[in-house]
Amino acid sequence: MPGSGGRSAPLEIAPEEFASLAREVVDLTSGFLETLPTRRVTRGESPKAIRALLGRGGVPQHASDPRQLMKEVSGLLFDHSLLNGHPRFWGYVTSSAAPIGALGDFLASVVNPNVGAYSLSPVATEIERQTIRWLAEMVGYDPGCGGLLVSGGNMANLVAFLVARRTKTPWAIQKKGINGGKGRRLIVYASNETHNWIFKAADLFGLGLDSIHWIPVDDQLRMDATELRRAIKRDLRTRNVPFLVVGTAGTVQTGVVDPLPELASICKDNGLWFHVDGAYGAFAALLRDPPGDLRGMAKADSVALDPHKWLYAPLEAGCVLVRREKLLKETFSHHPAYYRFGKLGEEEPINYYEYGPQNSRGFRALKVWLALRQVGLEGYRKMISDDAELARYLFEVVSKNEELEALTNSLSITTFRYVPPDLNVGSKRTEKYLNKLNATLLEKLQAGGEIFPSNAVVGGKFALRCCIVNFRTSRKDIEAVPEVVVRVGRQTDLELRKKRGFSL
Repeated sequence: MPGSGGRSAPLEIAPEEFASLAREVVDLTSGFLETLPTRRVTRGESPKAIRALLGRGGVPQHASDPRQLMKEVSGLLFDHSLLNGHPRFWGYVTSSAAPIGALGDFLASVVNPNVGAYSLSPVATEIERQTIRWLAEMVGYDPGCGGLLVSGGNMANLVAFLVARRTKTPWAIQKKGINGGKGRRLIVYASNETHNWIFKAADLFGLGLDSIHWIPVDDQLRMDATELRRAIKRDLRTRNVPFLVVGTAGTVQTGVVDPLPELASICKDNGLWFHVDGAYGAFAALLRDPPGDLRGMAKADSVALDPHKWLYAPLEAGCVLVRREKLLKETFSHHPAYYRFGKLGEEEPINYYEYGPQNSRGFRALKVWLALRQVGLEGYRKMISDDAELARYLFEVVSKNEELEALTNSLSITTFRYVPPDLNVGSKRTEKYLNKLNATLLEKLQAGGEIFPSNAVVGGKFALRCCIVNFRTSRKDIEAVPEVVVRVGRQTDLELRKKRGFSL
């Protein structure tokens, strides 16, 4: 049999022993999932405490029993992690992960295909291709587009940025680089609410942060299209070279959708690349009554998606879609002599190393593909709609509490803050104190583990932010929020007022 011949490899586990070990791991995992709602979201442990659990020894010199190792690491992970699968985890935009996705990752790791070239991963390549087409259909994008699975939203946006830069730069940037423009600066337009991936892109890809021209937002926190037109017109009168507009489908702070159809029209009129960052909100297109501006995604040159957000895939699973598939290859394809990936029969297979920055690529698509097949489009429509409804319900619940101020609600994000009833809200001094109070309150809530919100800054107000991308959250969980926040808020307020400089 393959692998026989007398060699003894320390890493090998015999099939019958592997089966027994896998069953034990599955039992431990099932027990964890069963007890998940009764656990704290996090223990709030310090790095020092976690390091003490791991010990300070050097590299292990001798072998250990795999069964004991799996039991040990299961305990470490289940008891000392922040549990983003918990029904009361609403921080940032990290979802509860689909159990079938975990099983998909297991299978992908066992086979271990390198989805960089078709010959290295035949069925994995075709599953990824099909997954990309399905994702495009879900958000109303052309399913004939190009795309690939990446690590997350940052990388999806960065890939699109590079394609836009190569396609819209009026000189041969791949050959001459940024300096080939002889002092002309490439310009990208983004709103003040754009995710910070835009900083990384401008920095890492040689444009510099001054190349980002910030467009103010309107009173709904959407990019101001009138101001965008003015900014482009100003830059066209200079040596600047406008090339890219970034619209957002669901801002990370409040879930607002930019006026995407109007931005698409502006880009078309000026010959600019239109990119939509839909890492969080693109899948809101499945809502029973989606924001009308999401229709503008269909007109984008590229879209960033994040299945490990609102499709509940285990990390990592991002996706970039590019309307004209050939532009991905023109941007990333290089052919060293040691790469020999030719035709198979009459068909030219897809080799994903030509579509993005990675050559070696894991099988990220499987967990997304499996979940799509398990629940279907209607299953996702229900879960996403339920999340958005729960966020609206949270806004209502918070609004009814005299010590809580509801601020915003959009998609599945609600923001609010704790306000002691004896304060005169609105004065500069009070607002400064409230920002400090709510920032400290957030730290206590996160460390306490009863609920786990994150934060936003809305109109200068430091807010608690709950982003519900969690198919385990129920109305009962939402109804627990005011009691927890008010109880911890009162104690935090009492402590701060006792400190010098915070008396009112």
